[in-house]
Amino acid sequence: MRPEILNPLFAEVDTLDGVGPKLKKPLEKLRCTRVRDVAYHWPDRFVTRRPVETLDEAGEGEQIIIALTVTEHRSGASRRAPYRVLATDSAGNVLALTFFGRASYTAKKQLPVGEKRRVAGKLERYGDMLQMVHPDHVLTMEDAALGQMREPVYSLAEGLTQPRMASLAAQALEKLPDLPEWIEPGMFAQQKWPAWADALRSVHARDDETAKDRLAYDELLANALALQLVRADNRRKRGRALAGDGHLRDKLQLPFPLTGAQERSIREIEGDLAQDAPMLRLLQGDVGAGKTVVALHAMLVAVEAGAQAALLAPTEILARQHFETLREMARPTGVEVALLTGRDKGRARESILMGLMDGSIQIVVGTHAIFQEAVQYRDLGLVVVDEQHRFGVSQRLQMAGKGRRPPHTLSMTATPIPRTLTLANYGEMEVSRLDELPPGRQAIDTRVVGMDRLPEVVEAVGRHLASGQQAYWVCPMVRDEEGMEKAAAEQRYAALKARFDDDAVVMVHGQLDPEVKDAAMARFASGQAKLLVATTVIEVGVDVPASTLIVIEQAESFGLAQLHQLRGRVGRGSEKSTCLLLRGNQLSETGQRRLALMRETQDGFRIAEEDLELRGGGELLGTRQSGDTPFRIATLEQMQRFLDPATADAKLLMDRDAGLEGERGEAARVLLYLMERDMGVRTLRGG
Repeated sequence: MRPEILNPLFAEVDTLDGVGPKLKKPLEKLRCTRVRDVAYHWPDRFVTRRPVETLDEAGEGEQIIIALTVTEHRSGASRRAPYRVLATDSAGNVLALTFFGRASYTAKKQLPVGEKRRVAGKLERYGDMLQMVHPDHVLTMEDAALGQMREPVYSLAEGLTQPRMASLAAQALEKLPDLPEWIEPGMFAQQKWPAWADALRSVHARDDETAKDRLAYDELLANALALQLVRADNRRKRGRALAGDGHLRDKLQLPFPLTGAQERSIREIEGDLAQDAPMLRLLQGDVGAGKTVVALHAMLVAVEAGAQAALLAPTEILARQHFETLREMARPTGVEVALLTGRDKGRARESILMGLMDGSIQIVVGTHAIFQEAVQYRDLGLVVVDEQHRFGVSQRLQMAGKGRRPPHTLSMTATPIPRTLTLANYGEMEVSRLDELPPGRQAIDTRVVGMDRLPEVVEAVGRHLASGQQAYWVCPMVRDEEGMEKAAAEQRYAALKARFDDDAVVMVHGQLDPEVKDAAMARFASGQAKLLVATTVIEVGVDVPASTLIVIEQAESFGLAQLHQLRGRVGRGSEKSTCLLLRGNQLSETGQRRLALMRETQDGFRIAEEDLELRGGGELLGTRQSGDTPFRIATLEQMQRFLDPATADAKLLMDRDAGLEGERGEAARVLLYLMERDMGVRTLRGG
């Protein structure tokens, strides 16, 4: 239960003066729904205004404060035309105060002809005329509010102004309670950090890096402590030890020897499964490193021990891919593998549900359908979560609730994750890394080609298909939208179908019906179709070894991790494969670095680190999903400086006061609620 001392901060934003239904909407767009959110909505920058007597003293582009006399109002010729108010300074110089849209109504009231006003804003030039577009302040000569020369500049949504946002921030700061200090005293003194409330006031008043660091550390410490608490809670749980005797795994007839990394990971997982405490392990693997084989070994351990195993995939395409692969590999063992998705209906679905309930189905693969209420297991012992960042915590907990006792959990990701973000996002898990590729895999020939050579590329694809081989063509978006200068899958599909045999080309993207997507994928996987045009829906899990060419159009618009994933769709067999990165004519410096690195290396772990540097933590794993990084305050640079000490401090606090009952422990509880890491504090008895 949230401490009462925090209640003023978690009050709804409309408890602040001046916030009604109209203002709530733009605040919601800024994710400012409570007083706390407003307090943590810091200025992006600060502007210093210089008071001048005349326009002659000021330079173009300068922020100024000046007294003016209003001389004339000029309406535009149309509703969209600017509304201009002409005014003169003490020397007779003319300045146009320019307004657009509804702001013109305010201008008529604020700037009556013949009156003197003080205005503040940026001085610009429009043709031969000096102007100030949408002045930040228009005040009477008696108003003292413009005495402040340095002002915060907040990010806004339509309907909000800088003065209004500053007023709301000031109100939120007035409500800051006096909270106990949760930072370890030695760290606090060493960094010379201000107290929590002082730090928040400071970041709204000035560009204070020390205060920002302290507030970022608060967030990192809360996250690290919550993960430690979840981890400790998991260890307290009584799960079920799963120790297989090897009789099923001995029957496997894999066409290739396991790599050293696979063998190491299997040993680590076997060790976890043999413990009473439920396993929480993350298996990271580079593209094509063989995670599925490791997962199968883990699931067979569970079956050998008399339990069932379930593999949860984020999409139906990926679920079917896993099902086909696992069923084929497990065939010599005689283990029953089933597929369950949301599309399964009638007798087929009933048969699978009965098989899971009576235990005759030992391994099930599926989408979120496998943890719906109607699905019951005889004895679920292991859950494998593929592409686990695509699932919310609540979904994973639903799956965990399907066992008689908490099942073991193995999470997998196909994208190597930088160490910093592994610690930040998965600090409650043990981590295994597959950093070797299976023998026989050839390097993928990666080339960068300009879009001006598109006809040559199409001809090269034609020769490739004519030789009996298959290819992918990836576009960054589904269809051409007005104002978006990006290659679209639907237009490219139409053009390539016209160029090649109509039956040879199929298309897959996220807006197609599942039946249509599956049919296209089935035709491509069987070799009936030779060219698959797609968006990034094929980024993960699509495995067609016969495809040896991939063309990625407008490659500069993708992140490094995403390019690496897409390139990994080829090179999955023994044949030499090629990746063509089609680039636009105008490349940013970041785009050039990305494409150069793709040519230079195929090491996914190096690419992941570089990707983090180029994109920042907000696009973790190369996805465009929100919430991939758990931080709203800490920047990547702050994470790299403070994540290790925050994690070490969280471990130290847990070692000394696992129940968070001492003086600092109580303060840490307040921090967990303040930073909304409640899932950590709820694991405490009496939390």
